[in-house]
Amino acid sequence: MKTLRAALVLTLLSSAASAAHNELTPAEKKAGWQLLFDGQTLTGWRPYNKKTTTVTGWDVVDGTLHALPKSKGDAIITVRKFRDFEFSWDWKLAPKGNNGVKYFVTEARPKSPGPEYQMIDDTGHPDGRLGADRQTAAFYEVLPAAPDKPLRPIGEWNTSKIVVRGRTVEHWLNGRKVLTWEIGSDAVKAGIAGSKFKNEAGFGDKIEGHLMLTYHNDDCWFRNVKIRELQP
Repeated sequence: MKTLRAALVLTLLSSAASAAHNELTPAEKKAGWQLLFDGQTLTGWRPYNKKTTTVTGWDVVDGTLHALPKSKGDAIITVRKFRDFEFSWDWKLAPKGNNGVKYFVTEARPKSPGPEYQMIDDTGHPDGRLGADRQTAAFYEVLPAAPDKPLRPIGEWNTSKIVVRGRTVEHWLNGRKVLTWEIGSDAVKAGIAGSKFKNEAGFGDKIEGHLMLTYHNDDCWFRNVKIRELQP
């Protein structure tokens, strides 16, 4: 009986420590986390580089933010801007799908708004088959993620994270750091020079910018989108 009672207590404590999707635990709140998606609305988001606030190509369903396929949708950005931060989100793609998260986003450079954390069907999408710097968790077309990254099968949920502190940027995937890059480093300069961004002045620089969920005409789902601001 004592063993059963102890197990029940542990279960209750575990439930109290965890939150439902799109909610923060008491520990997360204490640590300064803030939700960027409430699971019900697009509050806090707007279309990129448009005067309207009406978002096209996205829907909120069953607590997820869903990019609708082939809907001529908008890339959407946070209303707020961020500089040093830890940004976390859950995501999943349909087979052959493609999407991404951009950061340090500016509306003054619409062809290359900011660096992108790539999210793609690595082997099923044609772009993913072009190289590791175009695959999941890469700094898109600039630096690849670790080859042994813990990517889950297409259709399953992944958890990603971007950490920016000072001049260091980290890409995380399912609890593991899979890429670290330094703003202005020789490696980044070389990667940009060999990419389509080579003539885009300021690309890869650190700015106080928006966060963007891209739109690529493919099914993609987001949940548990949250951020906490950091000291540099």
